[in-house]
Amino acid sequence: MSTKDWIEKDFYKVLGVDKNASADDIKKAFRKIARENHPDQNPDNAAAEKRFKEASEANSVLSDPKKRKEYDEARKLFGGGGGGFRFPRGGSGSGGSNPMDDLFRNAQGGGGNFGDLFGDLFNRGGRTTGATGRGPRRGTDIEGEVSLTFEESVEGKTVPIQLTSTDACPSCHGTGARAGTMPRVCPTCEGSGMQTSSSGGVFAVTEPCRDCRGRGLIVDDPCPECNGSGRAKSTRTMQVRIPAGVNDGQKIRVKGKGGPGENGGAAGDLYVLVHVASHPLFGRSGDNLTVTVPITFPEAALGAEITVPTLKGPAVRIKIPAGTPSGRTFRARGKGVPRKDGTRADLLVTVEVVVPQKLDPAAQESLREYAAAAGEPDPRKNLTR
Repeated sequence: MSTKDWIEKDFYKVLGVDKNASADDIKKAFRKIARENHPDQNPDNAAAEKRFKEASEANSVLSDPKKRKEYDEARKLFGGGGGGFRFPRGGSGSGGSNPMDDLFRNAQGGGGNFGDLFGDLFNRGGRTTGATGRGPRRGTDIEGEVSLTFEESVEGKTVPIQLTSTDACPSCHGTGARAGTMPRVCPTCEGSGMQTSSSGGVFAVTEPCRDCRGRGLIVDDPCPECNGSGRAKSTRTMQVRIPAGVNDGQKIRVKGKGGPGENGGAAGDLYVLVHVASHPLFGRSGDNLTVTVPITFPEAALGAEITVPTLKGPAVRIKIPAGTPSGRTFRARGKGVPRKDGTRADLLVTVEVVVPQKLDPAAQESLREYAAAAGEPDPRKNLTR
């Protein structure tokens, strides 16, 4: 925040108190505003968050007798609080530059003492009064698990999932303070949640405040339910739609259904790990379903038309050409997994020739006659030299 902005802000007006208000009046006014506009009690409310930050900024100055005195003197001399002048708005020079901004810039860059005059007032200990307060924080991601049958994984299903996450503590409503009390603005970072430190070199390091751990608030009397964290575990049941065609071990992301955010931050995501049970007949190959169907030797040799079951719907007829070898795969179109475009993949039917385990004498004699009549060449002659 610039020097001009700092001086022109009316902190008394922000807190709604008179310029001669006592320290107790200022404290009461700030607590009332903080209680009504605290971000933890007003999630996703930008106006309340802005009001809370403005009040915290005003209180950090007016609650400190030394800062308040310097603030009053500065406003009397340069601001709108007395007989002094106000900084002009808009500019008269080319490009609309503000002549007062030029005055401060030239004074600081050309050996003037404006920087020394206001340095102690606006930049104490490497901190800038009015620094940005706690920003929004995204909620945590949550993981859940669900078990589906093979049929449910193919067609999709809406399932209830019980989730455990951290929400605002119901006892303190997220403030972290015991009921009837309120947290106070951290005096170290003045509510910003951040600290700027310098090792004496050119660079400064900004990091979360060590006293309030980046929260911007300090709880003197912690809530016994959440131990001052403002968060508590909660269990809820959510209906989650598992899309058609999900695979075993796949994770489904449900955006925005994880842990709630803080200070207006977005909620985290829910990741659902899916377990799919095996099927005694059908399998998967990508979006295609697979099934193995036995056929007899005569059907493979002479050809046939067989009935093949489907996972959903009536069975289909598959024509087996004469001379079909064992292991050949046929395709039943549109009988597989539903696709995103509304179509369905296919059912891949693999035939397996079944060899009889026992033959009666008549069947054995018929096969001998067949072998003699067919006169087929030795299928293994190329295996030896």
